[in-house]
Amino acid sequence: MPPVITKGYKALLEEAEAVIRTLSVEEAVAMAGREDVQFVDLRDPRELEREGRMPGAFHCPRGMLEFWIDPESPYAKPAFQQDKTYVFFCAGGWRSALAAKVAQEMGLKPVAHIQGGFGAWKKHGGPVDA
Repeated sequence: MPPVITKGYKALLEEAEAVIRTLSVEEAVAMAGREDVQFVDLRDPRELEREGRMPGAFHCPRGMLEFWIDPESPYAKPAFQQDKTYVFFCAGGWRSALAAKVAQEMGLKPVAHIQGGFGAWKKHGGPVDA
């Protein structure tokens, strides 16, 4: 018998969106290049190769996020130990909403994510390195 999913992705996304800051792509583009902002690209390496990269964004595969944020983890990354605003993004905004919620629950603040993700960023004309 297949498992019965009691909370689907839509409910998870609604819960995340209720407690995190969501930036419009216009707001995110206006924040590009600021020293006090760290963009975090959650896409997998194949997506980066295929779609390009946001200049200056730190790449953190979604599966490593919790381990890279926690300073007590053997995998902790200095990029997450700074006094900055962390702006998460993925391809379309779903993974980044969930990631921003988890990061915020872990104590990383302030955090936000880009509505529509990298796809919206590119469509809006945000800078992209091929």
